Amino acid sequence: MERKITADLLKWKKEVNRKPLLLYGNKQIGKTYSVIDFGEKEYKTVAYINSDNNIPLLTIMKKERTIDKIIAKLSLLVGEPILKTDTLVIIDNVRDEEIVKGVKKFGKEPNDYHIIMITSHKEKLPVFKGEELQYKYMFAMDFEEYLRAVNNLELIEFIKTSYRNNKPMPFHQLALDYYEEYLMTGGMPEVVEAHLNGESDLKLKMIQEKILDCYKKELLEIENTIDIVRANEVLNIVPYQLLKPNRKFQYGLMRTGGRSKDYEKALEYLSLTGIVYKCHKVTEVTPPLSKCKDVESFKLYLNDTGILYMMMHLSKIKLLSDDNLKYILYENSIANAIMSSGYNLYYYQSEGKAEVPFVIQTRSGKIIPVEIVNKNVSKAKSLSLFMSRFNINEAIRITEDNFGLKKNVKYIPIYASFCLKDNN
Repeated sequence: MERKITADLLKWKKEVNRKPLLLYGNKQIGKTYSVIDFGEKEYKTVAYINSDNNIPLLTIMKKERTIDKIIAKLSLLVGEPILKTDTLVIIDNVRDEEIVKGVKKFGKEPNDYHIIMITSHKEKLPVFKGEELQYKYMFAMDFEEYLRAVNNLELIEFIKTSYRNNKPMPFHQLALDYYEEYLMTGGMPEVVEAHLNGESDLKLKMIQEKILDCYKKELLEIENTIDIVRANEVLNIVPYQLLKPNRKFQYGLMRTGGRSKDYEKALEYLSLTGIVYKCHKVTEVTPPLSKCKDVESFKLYLNDTGILYMMMHLSKIKLLSDDNLKYILYENSIANAIMSSGYNLYYYQSEGKAEVPFVIQTRSGKIIPVEIVNKNVSKAKSLSLFMSRFNINEAIRITEDNFGLKKNVKYIPIYASFCLKDNN
């Protein structure tokens, strides 16, 4: 399956001042597959090294001081020559600082070796950081990538054109149908591939459960046992928190007397690893939004809507017959789209409880409120009040209807949320 990361890797390969690349992101999102596929297509040879419990690799990186000696030893380790320009060296499952230090040597002086490290240990990034490396974050598949996977490239272009021009999209219902499938599969490549191969809904849920179990095993990395337990409590409660009319995260829903300080480390780990996304409340809107956030008031979203679908024990019939359930999945999916577009997550709530589900700050500093139309709840007044109070002259309303523009409010169908990255 073609992924957006491939274009970034091609750009990295062609850079004059290229340095070793550290690709990071959650487990199970296709990092390793994408990099190996890129290497096999773009290089004569690929030298793949799994660093997990790899003592010989660790010894090489700790002992050898020069690039030439490191390459000579790595060539022996993989059993074939590592060639300048023509070999892509892939070091997977990186978590040891000594291995990263060894690779950083290739970023200190010009050379023609191409090295990509892969890690899902985002909590290690502060230790791994350095000017000797380049960095790229990879997300799960968004809806654009899903359409590529189902081989409907023309529909992508129709959606992008309609987004730019605020004109109705001619294949609107077809796009909605595909998006409903995407809500249920989510963006994990293994689930999408199983769906494309005609596997049953039960098989898809089994794969999603396996991925969730993988996340829960990742929680065992937390040092304190009680924080492991609490992180599992938080992860398990997210679907039920989203089912509440007030989606603000409430500690008391997990256990009587639950307090923020009890769950601080658990929440920090879940957020840092990208298993959940925090969406902080703002009551004032002044760039930068990061200075307006209320650190104690936030919502949590899962990093994959398909896993949320599984955790909520939904079926296709149940989902499509209940607008409130669909709205929850829409909201989680838009949170994912906003994050993968490079924005931080914020929502607005006034003292009078008027609420705008998402507020984004673009790369140019522009503030844009994003509302989701719920057929059962009208929030148009909240959006109008927000725009009036903060003198905002541009907004987005996400709906099941087609594209349009009314009174400076851009109406976009839910399937076009991947286009949010194009705002500037």
